[in-house]
Amino acid sequence: MTLTPSRPVADSRERTSADRLADHYVAGQVVPAEGDRTLRRRDPLTGSDALVLVPATPAEVEQAVAAAVAARASWRRTPAATRAAALRDAAAAVRAQAEELGAELCRSTGRLLSQSVGSANVAADLLEEAATAGLGEAGRVLSGGLSALDVVRREPHGVVAVITPWNDPYPAAAGLLAAALVTGNTVVHKPSERSAVPGWHLARLVAQHLPAGVLNVVNGDGQTGESLVADPRVALVAQVGSTATGRRIAAVAGARGARVLRENGGKDPLLVDAGVDPVWAARQIATGAFTNTGQLCTSVERVYLHEGVADAVLAELVDVCAALRVGDPSEDSTELGPLVDEEQLAVVERHVDRAVALGARVLAGGGRLDGPGSFYPPTVLDGCTPDMEVMSEETFGPVAAVTRVPDFSTGLELAGTGRYGLAATVLTPSLDHALRAADELEVGTVKVNAVFGGAPGGSAEPRRDSGAGAGYGPDLLDAMTVLKAVHLEGVPPTRD
Repeated sequence: MTLTPSRPVADSRERTSADRLADHYVAGQVVPAEGDRTLRRRDPLTGSDALVLVPATPAEVEQAVAAAVAARASWRRTPAATRAAALRDAAAAVRAQAEELGAELCRSTGRLLSQSVGSANVAADLLEEAATAGLGEAGRVLSGGLSALDVVRREPHGVVAVITPWNDPYPAAAGLLAAALVTGNTVVHKPSERSAVPGWHLARLVAQHLPAGVLNVVNGDGQTGESLVADPRVALVAQVGSTATGRRIAAVAGARGARVLRENGGKDPLLVDAGVDPVWAARQIATGAFTNTGQLCTSVERVYLHEGVADAVLAELVDVCAALRVGDPSEDSTELGPLVDEEQLAVVERHVDRAVALGARVLAGGGRLDGPGSFYPPTVLDGCTPDMEVMSEETFGPVAAVTRVPDFSTGLELAGTGRYGLAATVLTPSLDHALRAADELEVGTVKVNAVFGGAPGGSAEPRRDSGAGAGYGPDLLDAMTVLKAVHLEGVPPTRD
């Protein structure tokens, strides 16, 4: 498979980073041009070489930013209704190619095909949602003097860098791109090198409905991203990804005064209260811990079970694990695909092995599967303690690490510990306990009696090492703008 450029080019020496995207992807083996730095990706299903990525050079990053700068003034003056219409057209294009986008994501990361297609459709939903929200208020009128007009305007930052992850790249990119674009910013987007082809395809579908230079894409790894973040013309960096990457971005961008929005790692807890149906609770845990093979920022990574229901919940959870079908993510019958690569598999193996060495008991799974590909089975560990990495560091794999607690208060206290603060789930029949959890858990999102879900239009800010700033919703649109106060007096006196 070879991807074609988004528009014809006459001379390869004159290509920008956007033009050269086609040169960055080649299926199978490739002999790169002399001096090119390459990144090789393996197929998560077979372990064989699947892709060679030639990252954008610093010069190409500079050219992409220059294109965004050149397009900035015109796009800012474009009426909000016109910008919104472009996003609606882009949403229709994404929805029309959801099957193809899903297949690319499945091949690149091992995500189940059905979930990958669904993820593409969610991206289309987010583009449409931003198109609607972008037609809302763009400021406010103040109560000033009768002879003057005082307003607060919301204006675009200018050039926004959008850096997105591999594990759920379509919604992550669509949400940030749409919010930046509909508010009048121009964008340079860097998808993760682990999902370069899906990231390129989505961005290309959006860019086709925008004027030249409004959305530019550069592909590569951390070196490419650092070149982008360090560019003094980038006013805002919006990133979804690991905490380590987020910290580096904050340091580089902060050193020159740029603003940063970050949604980073999580170690999300799930607390099961007394009186909860064990079968239902086990299925909620399985959904939270094993969806996308545990590779979601909001995956359930810590489980606290009230001792009154712990045995029954664990027995059911072990049965759920035994019934899960592990295999080729493109097949309809598969319920658990491979991890994204050997690197991530090594992290999961290390966390589980060290937990077992410190006394955790393996109730299900516990070791990589034989054969090709980066497969790890659904795993349940009982008797986990706070000193284990599997309870403190982001595992990002299909592991339910369990601690038994004597009462709800103890479980709530433990759920609130740790350096992450992205989300938390509480399963309880008690309204009092539900309200306590909503009040006391210092995380961006609290979910009660449903591990996933939520209405459109919500907003949340992660805490501590999970990031900073609005990650979605109308408040994200606000974060994509800066405030300006304007005081307008009446017509000044003139000379006769």
